[in-house]
Amino acid sequence: MSMKTKVVILVCSALVLLFMVAGGLDGVRASSNDGAYRQLQVYSEVLARVRSEYVEEPNIPAVTDGALHGLLESLDANSSYLSPAEYKEYKSHRTEAKGEIGAAVSKRFGYAAVVSVVPGGPSDKAGIEATDIIEAIEGKSTREMSLAEVHNLLEGQPGSNVSVSVVRARRAEPQKIVITRDIVTIPPVADKMVDEGIADIRVDGFSKGKTLEIANKVKALQKSGAKKLILDLRNCAEGDEAEGISTANLFLNHGTITYLQGQKYPRQAFNADPSKAITNLPLVVMVNKSTAGAAEVVAAAILENARGDVVGDKTFGDGSVQKVIELPDGSALILSVAKYYSPGGKAIQDAAVTPNILAADADDGAALPDDEQETAPADDTTKKQPPQQDDQLRKAIQVLKSRPS
Repeated sequence: MSMKTKVVILVCSALVLLFMVAGGLDGVRASSNDGAYRQLQVYSEVLARVRSEYVEEPNIPAVTDGALHGLLESLDANSSYLSPAEYKEYKSHRTEAKGEIGAAVSKRFGYAAVVSVVPGGPSDKAGIEATDIIEAIEGKSTREMSLAEVHNLLEGQPGSNVSVSVVRARRAEPQKIVITRDIVTIPPVADKMVDEGIADIRVDGFSKGKTLEIANKVKALQKSGAKKLILDLRNCAEGDEAEGISTANLFLNHGTITYLQGQKYPRQAFNADPSKAITNLPLVVMVNKSTAGAAEVVAAAILENARGDVVGDKTFGDGSVQKVIELPDGSALILSVAKYYSPGGKAIQDAAVTPNILAADADDGAALPDDEQETAPADDTTKKQPPQQDDQLRKAIQVLKSRPS
């Protein structure tokens, strides 16, 4: 097969795939003013110009592959294009018992970013922080990777090592850190009395069974005299939205908790079941920039149903459902097909959750900035100091004291 024929086949294949993502071949036939169709014409022209006028003969398969990766990642952090080799690796990871690094990882600034770290897990032991940008994994830049590929590289056999290069606020140069993978377990739900009649319940992740753990804690605390509750969801980004929905129902006896909806995904509402609510004690939910996913579902449900206050920082913003679409050449799309919405209709992945009572984290200067912000290098000798006091907790206690029992 000649090079010209190969190029034609690659271009045609890419265009067909782009048509599918943009809305299908039927949309292409619709009219000449179809914006997606015009963009595909531009893509074809650009590719032709690259091939004919670039300074040297380009690697067209690599160019096309890069375009497909960029197309999917421009949609959202959770959507990915996987080449045949990447998809094969992805499938093998789904079937193997695997070790993890114990951190929720997404994409920020084009690179992999640590959203939260599981206490006592491999990343925590290695010194990884929820403020870190993972610039490279095993020497390969994460800017060139889809989120699915990032997860594949971070996972592996328990006891094996993975080397990452970390960019950290106030540190001039990337730091190389070796993490030993392990089977990760979310710590048990913790509770303590933080003031007279006020109990704090801390959740580090919404793995299966956490709703029952939380329910048992709430019941025990009520029996021991707790009159008001704090649900601490700071740095909580792991787990399943379904577990978050059932946890929100513990505190809600009516109203919508959340709903799922997508272009071709019919609206699926999750409403509170009165029989599953276990308490009507005054409630404050604590969140920060490392609160994501299921924890955001809980916070939004409590806030927008006026069941309690949410104290802290604006959350991370994550909550969608993905579908794997296999393609004829062995590659695949991982495509977000639905998003979780707050009761008031805000897409959690887009809008996150903004507390009704803002209180900066004591370590706010090191937290992941918003996409619009830039992280300035700082003195490499600066070391992270533990917070002297928990201002957000103090604010939550103050809010509850002002509420009648």
